[in-house]
Amino acid sequence: MDNKKDSIYPVLHKYFGYSKFYPLQEDIIRWVLGRKDLFVLMPTGGGKSLCYQLPALLFDGITVVVSPLIALMKDQVDGLIENGISAAFINSSLRSDGIVTRKKELAEGKTKILYIAPERLAMPEFIRFLQGLKVSLFAIDESHCISEWGHDFRPEYRQLSMLRQHFPKTPIMALTATATPSVQRDIIEQLKLTDYRIFTASFNRKNLFYQIIPKDNPYHQILCFLKERKKESGIVYCQGRKTVEHLAESLQNDGYRALPYHAGLSAEMRTENQERFIREDVEIIVATIAFGMGIDKPNIRYVIHYDLPKSIEGYYQETGRAGRDGLKSDCILLFSYADKMKIEYFIRQKEDENEKHVAYKQLREIVSYCESNVCRRRILLDYFGEKFSEHNCGNCDLCLNPKEQFDGTVIAQKLLSCVYRVGECFGMHYVIDVLLGSKNQKVLQNGHTALSTYGIGKEYSKPQWLAFSRELIQSGYLSLDGEKYPVLKLNKQSREILLGRKKVFLTKPEETPSFAVSKEDTNYDQALYERLRVLRKSIADRESMPPYIIFHDTSLKEMSTRYPQTASDLEKISGVGELKLRKYGALFLKEICDYCRQHAVIPKQDNFKQRAFAEKQTRTPTIYATLELCKNNLSLQEIAGKRGLATSTISTHLEKLILGGEDVSIDKFVDPGKQQHIRAAIEKLGVEALSPVKELLGEGYSYDEIKLVRAEMMYAMRKKETDTE
Repeated sequence: MDNKKDSIYPVLHKYFGYSKFYPLQEDIIRWVLGRKDLFVLMPTGGGKSLCYQLPALLFDGITVVVSPLIALMKDQVDGLIENGISAAFINSSLRSDGIVTRKKELAEGKTKILYIAPERLAMPEFIRFLQGLKVSLFAIDESHCISEWGHDFRPEYRQLSMLRQHFPKTPIMALTATATPSVQRDIIEQLKLTDYRIFTASFNRKNLFYQIIPKDNPYHQILCFLKERKKESGIVYCQGRKTVEHLAESLQNDGYRALPYHAGLSAEMRTENQERFIREDVEIIVATIAFGMGIDKPNIRYVIHYDLPKSIEGYYQETGRAGRDGLKSDCILLFSYADKMKIEYFIRQKEDENEKHVAYKQLREIVSYCESNVCRRRILLDYFGEKFSEHNCGNCDLCLNPKEQFDGTVIAQKLLSCVYRVGECFGMHYVIDVLLGSKNQKVLQNGHTALSTYGIGKEYSKPQWLAFSRELIQSGYLSLDGEKYPVLKLNKQSREILLGRKKVFLTKPEETPSFAVSKEDTNYDQALYERLRVLRKSIADRESMPPYIIFHDTSLKEMSTRYPQTASDLEKISGVGELKLRKYGALFLKEICDYCRQHAVIPKQDNFKQRAFAEKQTRTPTIYATLELCKNNLSLQEIAGKRGLATSTISTHLEKLILGGEDVSIDKFVDPGKQQHIRAAIEKLGVEALSPVKELLGEGYSYDEIKLVRAEMMYAMRKKETDTE
């Protein structure tokens, strides 16, 4: 077994194209290779799949993965096969002859990883079939479905408790992205894990930018957000089917490639829309929460909650579908109290009092999260029992743009005094109506127009007073009592404020809600990246698979940063394994090298710790001969005459020499006065093409002169970038 444990890094690179693990992955893999049970709690994007896929390659028998969704199985299997790993699924999408063929391949030892649904594993006939094979590991994905206390309980998962009985010596790995302590205990008890370890990764998704903005003309808000993101994949979550349909149609009418997804669509339509999204034929899925579980698409760049989620756990799970590849992604929630009231209406329809109690509690938690003025990340992590000690996470709206505070003591005294005057018997909206001097029927009937606090708060609007009230509750200066119809109550701290013994600082209310700006990673060649995306999509379409199975965005961005020129260079790119290098290496290298030639890009010397492309280009014999003549202070025409070459060829040699870092002065080839005008034209029109610059400058300037000035400018820019790194 020690030999197997020593093999994990070579296997990681050969099949998955990585040189290092995510946090906890290596510990988990080494533990399971010891043939022991384990429970893995790891957030979406943390790399759960690798934790059983890599050991499967080192075990002698097969690994059985229990997965809840057919679409997920297919994606996982397609990805494994692309990496050179023998994998298969058996589910209801296959005809009987297809199942027979796959069983035969399993019996012959041709398959290392098998994906199945829990219902099939519960069939006595299938259990007997597996008992005739050498099963080395059971991996139970989405294991929170086992627990009745989980947010997505599925009765068929409960039947997995029989695994220990039928396979007493086979290790079991339970994996999930979200599970409270009670859910964890239930999973472990149901699966009868023995001699097990619990591995809990951090719930902190550092690449996700969290933002809550007040819902105000939500469709316009979404359009503003999407304006610069037409090529990016995203999900917009809505509570109702009608909203999904209307929003998807509106986006289509405004030129966005968007499709709906909800339980009211036929199974065929849901599958087709999901496939089109995964294959990047459309960028946007507008969906109810029926969409998303098990979606393996790594490059979802944003998740928008058009309506208020019902719980923090659901919200975390849904936002977790963004940025699984580790790249920057946005999580936007449009918050309104009207949405809160809709959810309360549906809670009231529940007959089970315990269900009502849980639903009200979950609603209070998500509303409190939306109202909070402290770091979003801190609240989310605290919910899952993880402490976040940093003062500023640097990647949520409140940390990037802290709200301005002001002395709100008088405001607090007015509000608390009004709560006292109405007898601590009314809710937030009613108390504020009194402060605003409302003449609504209830205020008039109760005789509260005669109170000293009636109408003393007219300097602020109702939404602003609501924000002040919620902040006082969050800060502990005011209490909210009751679940169904909560009322405002004073507490010990309230009295300290009313007596003038304590000052209160409140957040200055925003006049117009707007999107904060997340930090976008642009440290790569975006033009090359787009070319590689187009190439990837064409290959994916030809091979009928999602583009991300060819290469993840992270791999393309690394290629667009390092400009690999050889197979050896490309192999060093993260995500480029042995088989993918053989299948796609030549195509991607050609695209990158063509781009470098067309745009005079010379990769940095230390990109791959080998002699750089620049040196190879500048030290060819013909270019070296031009360099030697250049040292003799000859003009462009004189060098061309001595070499028997065209001046355009000589200027190309000189261009490569300059870009390669050779000490070549262009003053003898281009008059300094002309240089100034050429630089100004290039700064105005860009370095991509010579023709527009020549057209702007007119007859007195040659392409050779423009080419040399451009080369000098590009080298200076690149050197500046290198020096500042």
